[in-house]
Amino acid sequence: MDIIKVIDEIKFDDKGLVPAVVQDIKTKKVLMLAYMNKESIKKTFEEGLVHYYSRSREKLWKKGETSGNIQKLKSFYYDCDKDSLLIEVEQVGVACHTGNYSCFFNEVLKIENQQRDVIEELYFLLKDRKEKPKEGSYTNYLFREGLDKILKKVGEESSEVIIGAKNRNKEELIYEISDLVYHVLVLMVNEDVFIDDIKEELISRKRS
Repeated sequence: MDIIKVIDEIKFDDKGLVPAVVQDIKTKKVLMLAYMNKESIKKTFEEGLVHYYSRSREKLWKKGETSGNIQKLKSFYYDCDKDSLLIEVEQVGVACHTGNYSCFFNEVLKIENQQRDVIEELYFLLKDRKEKPKEGSYTNYLFREGLDKILKKVGEESSEVIIGAKNRNKEELIYEISDLVYHVLVLMVNEDVFIDDIKEELISRKRS
């Protein structure tokens, strides 16, 4: 790939900057909005770690240079007008200087989508709970107790699913499967396994 040719395609503003929307490649959550210039784009591709241009400090900066919360470059796009960027990254730690995972945490309006993926929504709720513990939360109790406790609960809930199936009671079975799914998701979050990891594995099995 000719990065110089890519840069020549991009339309920078009169200050030599272009806005960049940054998205976590695994969670698909928008992490932040920053600005890049030609030099920061070159540095990003050379090192594989995302660099930006600070308008307030008027200088180049590497994300996570002091905090350790670096962003590993995974994909790079520019839009149809060639005047804005979309960068997908592997986020190490949190993206926001406030300690929040994403800079976009000030919720103003959220219209519930009846077609939303409830399992993915629950997964990200559990992930958020792990990063920002809540007093009295059963989920945080599991994370605090650690892997052995989580595995014990997964085993117990698996047994309850079997019992529900043997009882030929559909309502009981639905209830117990829901409990099992919840505890499996807790396990996934605890072990840094993403839903997309499972999807990719299932897709590879389908192909084979």
